[in-house]
Amino acid sequence: MKRARLTLLCIALLALGSCRTSNEMGSEPEKLADRSRITLQSMLADSQYPGLLDLTTRAKAIIIAPNILQAAFFFGGRGGNAVMLSRDINGKWSAPAFYTIGGLSWGLQFGGQSSELVITVMTDKGLKAIMNREATLGAAAGLAIGELGAGARADTGMDIKADMYAFARSEGLFVGISLEGSVIAPRETWDQQLYGQGATPQSILVDHTAMTQSKAVNDLIAAMP
Repeated sequence: MKRARLTLLCIALLALGSCRTSNEMGSEPEKLADRSRITLQSMLADSQYPGLLDLTTRAKAIIIAPNILQAAFFFGGRGGNAVMLSRDINGKWSAPAFYTIGGLSWGLQFGGQSSELVITVMTDKGLKAIMNREATLGAAAGLAIGELGAGARADTGMDIKADMYAFARSEGLFVGISLEGSVIAPRETWDQQLYGQGATPQSILVDHTAMTQSKAVNDLIAAMP
């Protein structure tokens, strides 16, 4: 219980820190949607991530976090805001629902890092875990995630049956990013801020009843592969 409280506190603090000052117009959810589009387009065009395009074209859902912060001085934490879009049986992408990603780590560690993160959700199991309001990543939680750095292909040294694949582009003193034990939790206050009272991940991602005319959201949907 104590660790769970610390994890949630870490998510809150790092997610707040990831809201960078910007001259962008619009609400915070719209700014995140716009930054997510930029991150996705940039990483899809980056030759260092050869497996990303293939996986995104087959994924059931995609999670994009344009700014995951990680910091440590023996005790470490990582976290940030994210969007998730799901694909229906006809291949049409939903509007984005909003999430936080965060976790804690212990051990001999020093430094800081900022990462752009794209996670492809490949299985119904992975999607249902997130749709059920809170998912913990990693083998210990029964949710397999393949973590791919620059130059790695999804079919090279990875379990092709992983529920998710994570691609991270990082800057800072850490090398790569480990998502083992990270929690993905919905941020429904942002859903409701953008889509209206009563909006939920279910109404946005599955039912498609939550609607918005936001240009940032429409541009993000149009950028999906």
